[in-house]
Amino acid sequence: MGFLSIFIIGLAKGGFTGLGMLGTPILALAVPPVQAAAIILPLLLVQDAVGVWAFRKSWDAHVLKIMIPGAIVGIAIGWAFAAVLPDRWVLGALGVMSVCFASHRLWIERGGRAAPAQMWPDWAGFLCGIGSGITSQIAHAGQPPYALWVMPRRLPRDVLVGTTSIQFAVMNWVKVPAYAGLGAFTTANLIASAALLPIAIISTLAGVKLVRRVKPESFYLIAYTLLLLIGILLIRNALVA
Repeated sequence: MGFLSIFIIGLAKGGFTGLGMLGTPILALAVPPVQAAAIILPLLLVQDAVGVWAFRKSWDAHVLKIMIPGAIVGIAIGWAFAAVLPDRWVLGALGVMSVCFASHRLWIERGGRAAPAQMWPDWAGFLCGIGSGITSQIAHAGQPPYALWVMPRRLPRDVLVGTTSIQFAVMNWVKVPAYAGLGAFTTANLIASAALLPIAIISTLAGVKLVRRVKPESFYLIAYTLLLLIGILLIRNALVA
C-alpha cells in the first residue's frame, strides 16, 4: 500500500493535480490515518522540491500572493480545532464540493468547448486559501478549495502546475511544526518514510514527463475528471467512517 500511495502522490506532484489526495486514504488502509499522514508528510516535502524545480520558470505570482496567506491562516485554524472538527464531516463536505464543482466545469466544457477564464475576486481566493489550509492540515486534502478559485482562471498548463507546486510546498513546510508538536515524527514513521523515498522521487519525475506529454487543451478535462472521481471517493470515505 505504501508504494502505491507514494507513486500516486508522485504523479500528482509531477503535474496531475488532484491525484495526491488519494495517497493518505490508500496508505490508511494499512496503517492508522494519523500515522499515514505522518509517514507521507516528509515524502511530500521531497516531492514538492522536485515539482518546484521542474516547473521553476512557470508560476503565477498573483495567485500565490492571495492563496498562501489564506492557507497559512487555515493551517493554524485546522491545528487549533483538529479535535473538534470530525474528519468525517470535513471529508464529506470536501467530497460534495468537489463533485459539484467538477461536474459543473465538465458540463460547461463538454464537447471540447473552451470556457472563458473566470477571475473571481481576491477575497474569494483568500477564503479558498483558508479552506485549503484547514483541509490540508486535517487530512492532506487541500486540493478542492484551492481548485475552486484557481482552476477557473484557466492558467496555462505549466503555469498551473508550477503555481500548485509552490503553493503546496509552502503549505507542507508550514505543517511540519504542528506535526512535530503532535509527536508524529517517530523513529518508526521516519524509517517508513525513508524506505519509500526512492519511489517518491521516481514517481514525481515520471509525473513531470507524463504531464508534459498531455496536450494543453486536454489538461483541464483530465484535471476536472480526476477531481470528480476524488470527490466521489471522499463522500464514500465519509459515509463509511
